[in-house]
Amino acid sequence: MRTRKYFNYLLNPLELLRTKKILHVNPTVVASRKEPESIKLFVYDYDQQHIDVKELTDISACFNYIETPSTTWLNVDGLRKTDVEEICEKYGIHYLITEDILSMGHRPKMDEINGLLFCLLNMMYFNEKDSTVEVEQISIVLGKNFVISFQEDETRDVFNTLREKLKISGSKVRQNGADFLFYSLIDMIVDNYYLVMEKLGEKIEILEEDIVRNSNKRTLARINLLRKEMIVLKRNIGPVRDMVNGILRSESELIDERTEKYFKDVYDHIVQANDLAENYRDMMMNLHDLYLSNVNLKMNEVMKVMAIVTCLLAPATVIGGIFGMNFESIPLLHNRWGFFISVGLMLFIPLAMLRMFRKQGWF
Repeated sequence: MRTRKYFNYLLNPLELLRTKKILHVNPTVVASRKEPESIKLFVYDYDQQHIDVKELTDISACFNYIETPSTTWLNVDGLRKTDVEEICEKYGIHYLITEDILSMGHRPKMDEINGLLFCLLNMMYFNEKDSTVEVEQISIVLGKNFVISFQEDETRDVFNTLREKLKISGSKVRQNGADFLFYSLIDMIVDNYYLVMEKLGEKIEILEEDIVRNSNKRTLARINLLRKEMIVLKRNIGPVRDMVNGILRSESELIDERTEKYFKDVYDHIVQANDLAENYRDMMMNLHDLYLSNVNLKMNEVMKVMAIVTCLLAPATVIGGIFGMNFESIPLLHNRWGFFISVGLMLFIPLAMLRMFRKQGWF
């Protein structure tokens, strides 16, 4: 029953579904996400002295901020095809970028088309209940005086700190233009990667202790689950380094020279995050090897005990076999002490062997 329990655990349909979700990704397939009934539009229009924060109920209302001299951040929560296409058309966003915004499972990337900078990357969250890394695609478009961010889930993001900074008139984001806002959005997404990796690191430490103390089939299942999350982590962090490097090499007029040093800082962070993800993946490989070593060690201990027992029983088997032969003339066969002598030998020889084994340090 215990073996069957672990076998069912390893063949859990949810785990198999997780594997399929991680490994079977095809960005060329048309997105089949369920469109929300409505989208939410939040506008942050600001300069050094003033800020105007609004939640818009009408798509057309956001078009009034296209030509404003102040900096505008338009945050679109929920990807509804018709609304996204209308916003992109009004803001002069190329249809190829529009397709990328509406895509699913796309590799993090950056493009510069029609004088606009476009970045696509993923926000990551750690699900404590399932111990899985959840991913949400976000697209960010940088224009001359505006930044538009498109995200799928309206219930969560990592930009709350930025929203608070925008309310402070003396903050750096208020003192700089749209390029600094563009940097700030990417920087917060990258910084959140460390929080996810910290959670995974804690799971790895707990798993390592469990492997050392007690390795079983459930432990192997946990190793495999964490290895899958490492795949998700590496897949989403690695390409962001190329994305940020592409922004630095683009020499776009939208990126002010004084803002480039901030993107270099983001590049340093993502390189470090990528190295840390590599270390975690190596640790998972080491944990797998440690698990196999512990299993082999336990098997060797069992085999050693069985070998010792077999060796200790061998003298009794030999003596019993000798006195069990069907010859008429066998020493001590008709001796009244023969039985006790043979039994004594059967006990004495294994005890002598046992002492010798301990003296040799074999167990």
